[in-house]
Amino acid sequence: MTEALIVRSLSKAFAKPAVSDLDLTVHAGELYALLGPNGAGKTTTLRMVAGLTQPDRGEVSIFGVDARKEPAAAKALLAWAPDEAMIYDKLTPLEYLEFVAGLWNIEPTTAKARAEDLLSTLGLTAEARRRCEGFSRGMKQKVALAGALIHDPKLLILDEPLTGLDAAAARLVKDMLRARVEAGATVILTTHILEVAERMADRIGIIAGGRLLAEGTLDELRGKAGEAVGNASSGGTLEDIFLQLTAEAT
Repeated sequence: MTEALIVRSLSKAFAKPAVSDLDLTVHAGELYALLGPNGAGKTTTLRMVAGLTQPDRGEVSIFGVDARKEPAAAKALLAWAPDEAMIYDKLTPLEYLEFVAGLWNIEPTTAKARAEDLLSTLGLTAEARRRCEGFSRGMKQKVALAGALIHDPKLLILDEPLTGLDAAAARLVKDMLRARVEAGATVILTTHILEVAERMADRIGIIAGGRLLAEGTLDELRGKAGEAVGNASSGGTLEDIFLQLTAEAT
């Protein structure tokens, strides 16, 4: 099986350790949810994978490319969308997407077609020529997501992608992400909405204290949680499993 992401012994400390000897594997063509309590190291991990934060030590491989030795080649394969949308408020969504496409050297006609398609999919066609400065947080989040997708990345990394979205917008984003995965892309996301991870994720990783506690499908996580309490057939929701495993790690 092709691996979209391999992380080995990844570590980062600020005033104290944020990520400690983290090992993580994400298969190509899956939606992987990285879960953990506040301060668990999720965002720091994803920022290191995206090349935005330099690790103290460890290895990151993206589709076989060593992200530390070949950062430009690795970044060309991925896109990063943080939980706070970072866009240019004075631009319209269409202008912003064409600007981002230009950074990726995408041919202008192709860029315009992709931008219009993304805006249509995200329900932003009517707003395509309005300046972003008057947009709600949720609308800005959708524009930022479109910007992350404009160069058709193989690996999409999303930190709390549903933050600030109403129910209808959240459904649009979830449907788009699932469609991307079905088309062959790989998605890694963090979310505090455990029901979203339970319904959407092919596999789930749970971290606390910068370390991976468990990883696998929901059924595999149920088995691991059951083993921890001496009941190999233990069931339960993802919330039950998450609370049990993170409580044991504190």
